[in-house]
Amino acid sequence: MEIVNVADKCSGNVQEVTIGATSDEGGTRGKTVTVGGANSIPFMDIDGSIGHKPAIAMDVYDAPPDEWPEPLLKHYADVVDNPANWAKKCAEFGADLICLKLDAIHPDKGNKSAEETVSTVKSILEAVDIPLIIWGCENDERDNEIMPKVSEAAKGERCLLGGATQENYKTITAVCLADGHNLITQAPVDINIGKQINILVTDLGFPTDRIVMFQTTGALGYGIEYCYSIHERGRIAALSGDHQMATPVICDVGHEAWRAKEAKATDSEAPQWGAFAERGIMWEAITATTLIQSGVDIIRMNHPEAVTIVKKHIENLT
Repeated sequence: MEIVNVADKCSGNVQEVTIGATSDEGGTRGKTVTVGGANSIPFMDIDGSIGHKPAIAMDVYDAPPDEWPEPLLKHYADVVDNPANWAKKCAEFGADLICLKLDAIHPDKGNKSAEETVSTVKSILEAVDIPLIIWGCENDERDNEIMPKVSEAAKGERCLLGGATQENYKTITAVCLADGHNLITQAPVDINIGKQINILVTDLGFPTDRIVMFQTTGALGYGIEYCYSIHERGRIAALSGDHQMATPVICDVGHEAWRAKEAKATDSEAPQWGAFAERGIMWEAITATTLIQSGVDIIRMNHPEAVTIVKKHIENLT
């Protein structure tokens, strides 16, 4: 059998995207995080550069989460009412980035005002000096109302804002252009739609080296195989020279893993499944370590022990 060097086939590479801006760059972050840059399949450095290591973003919500199970919530019980203190704790746990999820601006989850949300964003920027991801509530009307004000409040910090969808991309693309932020383009686990959104935002003049793609994440046992295959196909397309697919990828591991029944069922509800205190950690860590093998660049996570496991795994691979 002839052995083929994969590097010979990689005519393309993944764009590098830098999140955060230091004081020298007009921001206030103590460091920046750069993702992407690979021109080989994940962790196969014998074939070329694997680019930058995957980064861990830990979630902070703008209101206490309703459905978090006790093994997860106990680590944040004293800070869930204060996003700034929550962000500090995530930084202590080793987060490379903070992902602020604006759930409470949704009409059905609190309908928080733009003023409250801007105050939350500013408090987090003051509390920690690591880069910030800001994620809307995925209600188009509320996101189009709130995200421009949030973007303006964080101007100069080169945040990563999301997400731009096929149906709702013009407003957030425009504000990211105006305020110097990076952009998340969002698709429902569909390569064609994901590529189409990238085409739509670049047609508005948005540069590809400021785009991070998001394909809706599936956790272990809940669609991870399909999710993995989509990420893998996207990365192969990027390495084959498809410029519109050559962007870093983010996935939402924490939320998806901890809403699985295996992570939420108590010892009395499912004694045959092993310890309740450990199941969710394993579900999150296995989901994350699986997806980084497909070429994911940023992983949103929740549990500090799962973060430690995944960080050690990344170090071993690199």
